[in-house]
Amino acid sequence: MKPGFLSAPFAHTAAVILSVTLSLLAAAQDGGVTITKGAVRTIPISVTGYSDEVRKILEFDLFVVGFEVNSGAAPQYRLAGSGQGEVRGALSDVNTQQVLFSRAYPGGSPRAQAHALANNVVKSLLQIPGIAGTKIAFRNLPGGRNVRGELVSEIWASDCDGANAVALTGDGSISFGPSWVPGQLKLFYTSFRGSRPEIYLQDLRSGSRTRVFSFPGTSSSPAVSPDGSKVVMVLSRGGSPDLWLANVDGSGLRQLTTTKELEASPCWSPDGRTICFTSAEGGRPSLYTIPASGGAMKRLNTGGVTQCTEPDWSPDGQWIAFTRAAGEFTIYVMPASGGSAEAKAAGEDPSWSPNSRTLVFTRRVGGERRLSLLDVPSKHVKDLTRISGGCSQASWSK
Repeated sequence: MKPGFLSAPFAHTAAVILSVTLSLLAAAQDGGVTITKGAVRTIPISVTGYSDEVRKILEFDLFVVGFEVNSGAAPQYRLAGSGQGEVRGALSDVNTQQVLFSRAYPGGSPRAQAHALANNVVKSLLQIPGIAGTKIAFRNLPGGRNVRGELVSEIWASDCDGANAVALTGDGSISFGPSWVPGQLKLFYTSFRGSRPEIYLQDLRSGSRTRVFSFPGTSSSPAVSPDGSKVVMVLSRGGSPDLWLANVDGSGLRQLTTTKELEASPCWSPDGRTICFTSAEGGRPSLYTIPASGGAMKRLNTGGVTQCTEPDWSPDGQWIAFTRAAGEFTIYVMPASGGSAEAKAAGEDPSWSPNSRTLVFTRRVGGERRLSLLDVPSKHVKDLTRISGGCSQASWSK
C-alpha cells in the first residue's frame, strides 16, 4: 500500500495507531467484494506478420487498453506488417477493408518501434494517447536486511510493462512512496536512511539526491502538483499527522489540516486547485478534499463504500480511483465529484496512466505483492511479470 493506514512504520502516537487499527480490524470482518465482468465491449484485433518479440510487445500494449488480440473472435481490425528489421504496420478495418494507416518506424530498437506502432493504433481507434513506453516508479523489496535488522526496500523504475527495470536508490534502508515531478525525470520519496523518515528528491538524469523535508516525527507521502511547483505531504511536526504544503525546494511550508486523527495519501486535481486525501476524522478512513489554497475539509460521497484509502485523481479530471481497505483489498473508481463507486479489481495502490484509462496497482498473489495493469473500462488485468521481488506503491509518470 501507499504510505498511510496499513503500511510502513511511522512515528505516530499510540492513540492514533490504536484508533485506526481498531477500525480496520472491525472492517476486516466485512464480506468480500464481487468483481463483475466489464460491461464495456472490447475490440477484437488480429496482429500478424511480426517476429515473436514484436508480436508479444504489441499484444501487451493493446490488451491493457481494452483490445482482444488474436483471441479467436472475429476481428474488427487487422494489424499487419513485418517485425524483421524495421517495424512496419498497416491497420485496416476488416468489415470495410479501409486502410486506416500504413507506416514504417525506422530507428531505435524493435521494442521502441513496436511501442510507437501500438500507440498509433490506440490513437487511431480510441482517440486517446497510447501509454506504451511510459515509465512507472515503485517500491521494491530486493531481499536482505541492513545492519539495523530492517527489511530493505528501495525505489525502482521501469517501463510501464515492467521492462528495463533499474534501481534508483541504494539507501540500504526503508524507502517508499515515490512521486514523480510532472514532465521531469525527478521524483520525491521517503526514506529511513537517517534516524527518522525524511523526504528526498532524486534526479534520475544526474543521480543526485537532495534531502528536502526533515522534521521530528513523520515526514512522508509527498505528492507534486501538476505544474511541478508545489508538494503536499504528511508531517507530524504539529502532533498528529496532518497535510502540509510547500514549494518543491522546501520553502513556504504551511499547514493545511489540523485534525487530531491521521491524514494520508494526498493527491492533486489536474488543475492544481484541490487536494484529495484520506482521513480518519470521521472515525474510519474516508476520502476528503481540501482547497490547495487552504480552507475546510469536505468529505466525498463514495456511494456507501467504506474504509476508503489511497485516492488517485485521473489526469483528465473525471475520476478518482481508490482502495477499499476491508476484507479483500479492492480497487474502486468513481466520478471525481463523488457518487456511485464501482469495484474494478482486487488490489491496492492505484495510480492512473497519463491517458486516464489504465491503472497500475498492486495485487497480492500467494503472499507476494506484484504490480499489474488494469484497463478500467474493460477490466483487463495484466501482471508485470518482468519485475521480480515484492513490488508495490507504483507511481505512473505524467
